[in-house]
Amino acid sequence: MQTTANTLKAWSVTRYGGPETLAPVTRPMPVPQANEVLIRVRASAVTRADGMMRSGTPRFARLFLGLGRPRHDLAGTCLSGEVIATGSAVTRFAVGDEVFGASGLNFSANASHICLDQDGVLLKKPEVLSHEEAAVMGDGAVTSYNFLHEVAELRAGQKVLILGAAGSLGTAAVQIAAAMGAEVTGTCSTRNAGMVASLGADHVIDYAEQDFADGTERYDVIYDTLGVSSFRHARRALTRTGRYVCPVLSLPLLFAALRTSMFGTRKARFSATGMLKPDVQRAMIGRLIDLAQAFKFTPIMDRSYPLDQLIEAHRYVDGGHKKGNVVVI
Repeated sequence: MQTTANTLKAWSVTRYGGPETLAPVTRPMPVPQANEVLIRVRASAVTRADGMMRSGTPRFARLFLGLGRPRHDLAGTCLSGEVIATGSAVTRFAVGDEVFGASGLNFSANASHICLDQDGVLLKKPEVLSHEEAAVMGDGAVTSYNFLHEVAELRAGQKVLILGAAGSLGTAAVQIAAAMGAEVTGTCSTRNAGMVASLGADHVIDYAEQDFADGTERYDVIYDTLGVSSFRHARRALTRTGRYVCPVLSLPLLFAALRTSMFGTRKARFSATGMLKPDVQRAMIGRLIDLAQAFKFTPIMDRSYPLDQLIEAHRYVDGGHKKGNVVVI
């Protein structure tokens, strides 16, 4: 995949499907509009959400992404890099600034360059984070912060169960919940139990050996990071006013959230973190930076791939066994 000073390299999602639907492309170098900055991308995330966008699942998501193929065909949403040009109205950033953020439904982050609006989800990169670590902050980290603080309304001293504690959202959630003063239990495989405990989990459940819902423990919050359970299944493991929260929207979750918003004391809740207003997302990421600078949070990195191996990176993420985050550089 070759690039010149006047072109960028990126990856196009040619149709909905597996990793093989990704194709390398070169396109004209974007010119920043008045309120935009042009960023040389140093690292970009490869996430489970990116794989769902690529495959067009769940199918009702195609109403927003594009019916026959993605409306915005370039892959990737989260990145970190350096500002190399600015539009005439830009005041928040200058050439040479190291920045990180998310492109939202415009995608295009798995590329050599990208233009982003200065008022979007874009922040200056702190020294405490590498480009690889900063590139994943707009995915699992901010999602877990939103779900624990805002959606679940977790409080110090409460008990939280994190399903999928070894993944991108899970490793962030364990650290965030521990920093909040909650009693943290995480589910993962035996091989990841030590890592999850080291991040702050008070208890670890091997999901292959034990169904959390069969135990006697009751939780104030169950955070299902992967959509592997359901409100119906988790309900019996909740306290009388417990909350089941999940960022993976499905029709059963939607119906459960609507029903429990009107009836019952146990609640099912969902939020589309990436659809929140940019200033709201920036504020949450800012609080995560505060935790990172206080050495209470750090993004857990699994693997990095060269940008020209994006297909291999997607295959690895699709395999469902990653620990923390995956990036391309």
